[in-house]
Amino acid sequence: MRQTPSINLVRKPENFLDRFINWALNAGRLIIIVTELIALTAFLYRFSLDRELIDLNSKIRSEQAIVNLLKENEGVYRNLQNRLSLSRTFGKQGKDLVDLTNDLIDFAPQGLAFNNINVAQERVRINADVNSVSALSNFVESIRNYERIEGISIDKIENRPSSAVITVSITATLKPDKTYADLK
Repeated sequence: MRQTPSINLVRKPENFLDRFINWALNAGRLIIIVTELIALTAFLYRFSLDRELIDLNSKIRSEQAIVNLLKENEGVYRNLQNRLSLSRTFGKQGKDLVDLTNDLIDFAPQGLAFNNINVAQERVRINADVNSVSALSNFVESIRNYERIEGISIDKIENRPSSAVITVSITATLKPDKTYADLK
């Protein structure tokens, strides 16, 4: 006799272990899906950031080219602005400064060569080479008697016998004047 297989459609009651394994498998699947979605989103976001970085680098390079192209013109423009500002300053006080400088040059005796004349605010600095002590004393006396000079000091005297020249550095203090007070 042959026994017929039996079909039982009634479920067996689940124990705690079966329920835990079923829950762990479902939660594990959900965790894996969420993790893969986050990784895929980060991967796609990285592509958008790379594209943005490439665009920004190309924009920077193009703007650097424009800046380098205009760099020379900027230098010319700033130089022109500085010269215009300087000419405005000397347009106001320039005539008196030129007159003062010309007068100092006119005081120079034979044998005196100017290396540098610097007119600044309330003093004049003169660096010169002179052939003789008498020429130097005549020049110093002329400056001392000049109406725009308040005081004079000889800062440095250097005798160079090899070239037969006396190098001198003179500082003259200007009298307070409206024109020179404007230079401050």
